[in-house]
Amino acid sequence: MASDHAPTTGNRATWALVALGMATFIYITVELLPIGLLTVMAADLHRTPSEMGLIVTGYAAVVVLASIPLTRLALRVPRRTLLAVTLGALIIGTLLTAVAPSYPVLLTARLLTALTQALFWSVVATTAIGLFPPKEQGRVVARLAIGNSIAPVFGVPAGTWLGQQAGWRVSFVVMAVLALVTCVALIALLPAVSAAGVEPTRGSAPDARRYALLVAATVIGVTGFLTAYTYITPYLEEVSGFAPQALGSLLFASGVAGVVGTIVVGAHLDRRPRAALIVPLIVITGALLGLYALGTARPPAAVALCLTGLSFSALATAIQNRTLQVAPGSTDIASAGISSAFNVGIASGSLLGGVLIDGPGTRSVALTGALLTSVALVALLSERWLARPAKPADAETAVAC
Repeated sequence: MASDHAPTTGNRATWALVALGMATFIYITVELLPIGLLTVMAADLHRTPSEMGLIVTGYAAVVVLASIPLTRLALRVPRRTLLAVTLGALIIGTLLTAVAPSYPVLLTARLLTALTQALFWSVVATTAIGLFPPKEQGRVVARLAIGNSIAPVFGVPAGTWLGQQAGWRVSFVVMAVLALVTCVALIALLPAVSAAGVEPTRGSAPDARRYALLVAATVIGVTGFLTAYTYITPYLEEVSGFAPQALGSLLFASGVAGVVGTIVVGAHLDRRPRAALIVPLIVITGALLGLYALGTARPPAAVALCLTGLSFSALATAIQNRTLQVAPGSTDIASAGISSAFNVGIASGSLLGGVLIDGPGTRSVALTGALLTSVALVALLSERWLARPAKPADAETAVAC
């Protein structure tokens, strides 16, 4: 984390956190919006849905590949300057998406946006916790994550509806305007720090072994969750027997549960950070097993779906908090690594789920997902044996990871 000093007043710091949370909401919405508008965009640009799907795959690939290199380059840039430039580039990329006359221009615009996201997610959490006393770290991370949780529940559906009514380009123009307002707010609210005053900072309890284990568990756990969740719609239809009209309400309920999970875990991150990481993973594993065993009945399937939404949002927040604790080098670089791990898990889960759907069948995604999340759970439970604490001398000589 860059050692930007907090604003001089508590109110200013709080409003800065709100603006940062709004930025996370915008980034998630902009990333996922093409999924909801895929068929509309494909028809307008005379492309097949599979060709349009490349803008989603390419986006994730850029985030994975660019997060750590870009963060290394920006380590000593003041956070206010860095976020202003990042959001400025997001605005340009989103507007270019809105006016793209052809598929190549659209793809270029989306890849530019992905580059800004690769850097944004590496610094947003460290910027937020730098505004408050260290003892409030977990609470701040949880509040920031509310923006992540709300985006799939309200941002993407609203943007999809607007795009269907007024044209998909209008949705991206609206997001660009929101990004501009947020950028101006961050410039006004974040503290100004000279480049000379910016120093990369390690986690509060730096430990390279624990961080490496966290990265591995994140990849495996996210892969497991996304193996099932990417194909939750056909699962609910084919296995649970829900009518297509009920799916929107079910996914909305799962999204609301995710917001609740983020809020609930926030109360435990500072006092019980390890339990806040392990308990959601236990719930995810149990919910996926329940979905596999009882998913043919609608009520248990609906309960399991809400439990997965609640626990995965809590888990994502707890992983970010744990990253800021055990980061062995720069917390920015560590956050970039976790961001890449998440995106690898997302891509791997969707790919594995697709293979399972075409092979053993739809129901198998829940069982496979549960097996993978259980492996991640075992890894985290074994942390004390697999990752011995780093020696004090090691912590002193650690450099940016």
